[in-house]
Amino acid sequence: MTKKRILSGMRPTGKLHIGHYVGALENWIKLEDEYQSFHLIADYHVLTTNLDTSSVYQNTIEMVIDWLSCGLDPVKSPFFRQSQIKEHTELYLILSMLITKSRLERNPTIKDQIRELNIEQVTYGHLGYPVLQSADILLYKGDLVPVGEDQVPHVEITREVARKFNQQFGEVFPEPSPKLTKFARLSGLDGNAKMSKSLNNTLLLSDDPDTVIKKMKKAKTDPQKVRRNDPGRPEICLVYTFHEKFNEENTAEIAEGCRSGALGCVDCKMQCSAKINEFLSPLIEKRNYFENHIAEVEEIIADGENRGKAIAMATMEEVHAVMKFG
Repeated sequence: MTKKRILSGMRPTGKLHIGHYVGALENWIKLEDEYQSFHLIADYHVLTTNLDTSSVYQNTIEMVIDWLSCGLDPVKSPFFRQSQIKEHTELYLILSMLITKSRLERNPTIKDQIRELNIEQVTYGHLGYPVLQSADILLYKGDLVPVGEDQVPHVEITREVARKFNQQFGEVFPEPSPKLTKFARLSGLDGNAKMSKSLNNTLLLSDDPDTVIKKMKKAKTDPQKVRRNDPGRPEICLVYTFHEKFNEENTAEIAEGCRSGALGCVDCKMQCSAKINEFLSPLIEKRNYFENHIAEVEEIIADGENRGKAIAMATMEEVHAVMKFG
C-alpha cells in the first residue's frame, strides 16, 4: 500500500527555537514512518517580509542543522530549497489565477503578521504567499500538512485552489487536510501568545544551559503570585505550560506546590530550566557534529533537491496535460 504524502516546511530565518519543535518538528518526526514526507526550505517565502537575501543561505544551513539535530531523517524525508525547484513558481502562477484578491485579504494570518511586523504597505507577493504555499503543497500532492494552529487558514486556501483547479481543468490534486500537534503553540517567555525571534521571547534549540536559565528567570508568571508563599494559579502561568511539555511527570506536584504557595516562582523556574536543558543536551551534541561537517549538510540538501525535482516535474507534466498545454 502506497503511503500518503505530507509536505511541511519553514522559512530559513536561522536557528530554531523550542516553539518550532513543539509546534512542528516533533510532529514531523513522528510522521516520518507513517507517511512519505517532504520538507521544504521555503527560501522564496523569506522575501515576503525581508528583501535582504544576504543571509538566506547561511540561515538555511543553520535551520537544516536544527532539523537534523532534532532527529529528522533526510533519507526518509528529503529536504529541499524552494528556489532550486522552479516548478514551485510555475504552479504558483497558475494557481494565482484561481483565487481572488478579496479572498486573500480575509486571511487572518496575513492580518496578524502585518500588525506584528508593523508593515505599512503590503506587497503583491506578501498578500499572495498563501498561494505559493498552496503550490508548495500541491506540487508533491500532499494529503496532510503538519501545521501550527495559525497556519490552518492557509491549508484551507490550498484546499480551495486545488478544488477549483480540478473542477476547471481535471483531477490532478488531492485536497490536503491540516494535522495539528497536541501542543500546537508554545507561548513566548514574555507571555506573548507566539514565540518569535522578532519579539525576542524565545528559547533556541541551540541555547546552552546558562542561557536557558538566564532567559527562564525573566519568564512571565502569574501576576498575583508576588512572593514565595502567595498561592498561585498554574493554569494561567506560562512557566507551568513549559513544565507540562518538558516535565510532564512532575506537573501534579508542581501545580500543588504553586497553588499552596509552597513552591516559589524562582524554584519553579529553576526546575523547569533543568528539564529543558536535559531535553536540549543531545540536540546540542548533534548540532556540534554538523557544525563541523557542513559539507555533509550541503550534500543532504543537494540529494533532497534531486529527489524533490523528479516529483515536481512529474506533477507539472500532469498539470500541462489536463490544461492542454503539452
